[in-house]
Amino acid sequence: MFKLGLEGKVAIITGGSDGLGRASAVLLAAEGAKVAICGRRAAHVEQAAADLSAASGGTVLGIQADVTRLADCERLVASTVEAFGGLDILVNNAGASAASRLQDLDDAAWQADFDLKIMGAVRMCRLAIPLLRARGGGSIINASIGGGKAPRAGQLPTSLSRAAGLNLTKSLSDELAADNIRVNAVCIGLLKSAQWDRRATADAPVETLYANMASRIPLGRVGEAEEYADLIAFLASDRSTYITGTAVNIDGGLCATL
Repeated sequence: MFKLGLEGKVAIITGGSDGLGRASAVLLAAEGAKVAICGRRAAHVEQAAADLSAASGGTVLGIQADVTRLADCERLVASTVEAFGGLDILVNNAGASAASRLQDLDDAAWQADFDLKIMGAVRMCRLAIPLLRARGGGSIINASIGGGKAPRAGQLPTSLSRAAGLNLTKSLSDELAADNIRVNAVCIGLLKSAQWDRRATADAPVETLYANMASRIPLGRVGEAEEYADLIAFLASDRSTYITGTAVNIDGGLCATL
């Protein structure tokens, strides 16, 4: 039984081959959506799609694409429409953690972060919106962080690019409301993901990293990737048709603002 009204919907999840995007893809597919995921490494994203299809019992298509390149974004959307016939849901999930102080960042670092997190979302939205209009509406979900609302020292350039992403979310929600296209953001706190696995070392295994982070979180634990996926699925679904223009914290109470 499909509980969220996602059966037959078509979704694109950028950065869907790993971590939070991967968890979202498997849940949407299990709920009956046809899902296209993208990643920069062709063999990896194709294997991820096969694994996710098997795990969900649904349909997941893997497409090599780098959202910092317009031609790749165009190919991703065109391939999705060719395979599935349209588009209902866009999850702008692609992004990488980047947290430094101002003096440690050169122009190239700033440009790379904005090109990935802001212009990547802009490119994908620009391509997706006509397709969502053609379906009579849909849902766009932008990944962000709590630092986009309440920045702290040492979170640049991500806190600034994510703040711009929240502005984009609110601007588009007003612009597209008449088209029945909802636009929301999910503000991620400390969640279990592939980036923490990559940072782990023999002296500091990932379990130790999570234990140290948990001490900073009011709920006392690091969140699960599946909890992020649950929120993505809800915001993508017919259960959230009166929610638009908002940014939902998923952080165990960590962010200082609502």
